Amino acid sequence: MVKLRIAIPTKGKGGLEDVVCDVFGRANYFMIVDIEDGDVQKIQVVDNPAVSYQHGAGPIVVKMLVDLGVNMVLAAEFGPGVSTLLDQHKITRVKVNAGIKVSDSIKNALSQIQKRSV
Repeated sequence: MVKLRIAIPTKGKGGLEDVVCDVFGRANYFMIVDIEDGDVQKIQVVDNPAVSYQHGAGPIVVKMLVDLGVNMVLAAEFGPGVSTLLDQHKITRVKVNAGIKVSDSIKNALSQIQKRSV
């Protein structure tokens, strides 16, 4: 049984139909999606507490994701500081295209993971 808690920066609160935001640390929202054996079990939308920060938004977001028990992040871009922090917390990073549906980004990420493990 494979369980994942995936975080995706989004532009809105539209669930799986929403789109991936083009920024990470200053995305308005994060979609937290629980996956079990490839199926979506639960979806939660979380407001980004650092959306209005002028500096240092990335580390605040990473701490929030760690506190939420996230073990994978899908995003269009990862800065060097965020990448290092995610790696230190053993959170897998998967790059996806901005503007695609959250559901499609999850499908793409899960297929990438399957290909790596084969």
